[in-house]
Amino acid sequence: MINAPAAINVHINVFEGPMDLLLHLIKKDNLDVCDINIAEITKQYLDYLNVMKELNLEVAGEFLVMASTLMQIKAKTLLPSQAPTSENEGPDPAKELIAKLVEYQKYKEASTYLNQKLEENKDKFYRSAPIFDSGEKVINVQMFDLLAAVKRAFERLDERKRIELLKIEEFPIEVKMQKVVDMLKNRTWVLLDDIFVGETKKRGIITCFMALLELIKIKKLLARQDEQEGQIRIYLNPENKDKDFKTLMHGNDETVKSENV
Repeated sequence: MINAPAAINVHINVFEGPMDLLLHLIKKDNLDVCDINIAEITKQYLDYLNVMKELNLEVAGEFLVMASTLMQIKAKTLLPSQAPTSENEGPDPAKELIAKLVEYQKYKEASTYLNQKLEENKDKFYRSAPIFDSGEKVINVQMFDLLAAVKRAFERLDERKRIELLKIEEFPIEVKMQKVVDMLKNRTWVLLDDIFVGETKKRGIITCFMALLELIKIKKLLARQDEQEGQIRIYLNPENKDKDFKTLMHGNDETVKSENV
């Protein structure tokens, strides 16, 4: 009897919060933080929560609180105009949310800039003005950028009117990991969206996504953007280019075991 492969759990140590998701949606549509369409942003926000649910990602309570706040604001905007509210009725939740977004964006941009400069210049000492090559202009990829690719893959299934069969199909994560690595055998990079090409089931897309995260986690692959909001490209990590991903996985397992002894 052949034993089924053990499930692989992918843990994301750093996951952005609801404010980051809202800013991601606003920037994606080139909107002004102070002039957003609450109804549209609420719809997109809930769509992302559904993608997280499909991927079995643990959605923190703060995401649900923000969803509730957005739905409250949306409901208020849809109600017929009433007489001017008095000061005793409390603050306007829409204005409060926008103010928080503006303030959060300022600190987020400052933090991103400082972290980027720290990463670029750590352990470097220059006698004259530094000259950076294109490889040093890599922008860190956010988790929501990866989720956006999964969302697009789901939407393509809907557009093609694919019907998921009732029978259970197995999608071993190692098979999908091999698929992604094979795509890079004769190529320098592939687009993130290309990884989901050929998948006709949500379970297949989800497994491809988890396989990608695992390959990045064990440092077999790298995810890069050439510019802000640009397309995400997947590369083989030069350090582990010739190493089999199964070896890297088992090596990481042995490291974890030795640390726990």
